[in-house]
Amino acid sequence: MKIYSKILGVIFAAGLLIGVAHAQTPSVVTGPELESTGVIADYTDNALVLDIGIGEPVQFKLSSNVVYVDSEGTVLEAPALSTNSRISVDYIDVGGDNVVDKVTLLENY
Repeated sequence: MKIYSKILGVIFAAGLLIGVAHAQTPSVVTGPELESTGVIADYTDNALVLDIGIGEPVQFKLSSNVVYVDSEGTVLEAPALSTNSRISVDYIDVGGDNVVDKVTLLENY
C-alpha cells in the first residue's frame, strides 16, 4: 500500500510541476501604455524632450500616427507645439524607446 501512495504522490507532484512550468512560459507582450505630463524642453518633428519636474528631462519619439488632442479630447489637425508648452503624452516602451501615440495639449506653462 505504501508503494501506491508514493507513486500517487510522484504523479501528483509531476502534474503540479507541469502546471507551474506551463504558467511561466514566456509570451510576447507589448506592455502597458504609460502616461507622463510635463513641459516641452525641446521639440522636433519626430521627437520631444519633456521636463516632468523630477530628475532629468525624458526623451520621447513620436510615432508616425501620433494623435494630438486638446484638454477636452478634441482632435487637433495642426497643433502648435513649442517649448514651454504643458502637455501629457501616452506612450509605450518599444526596445528601450518611449514611443508616443497621443499628445494632449494642456495650458501653456
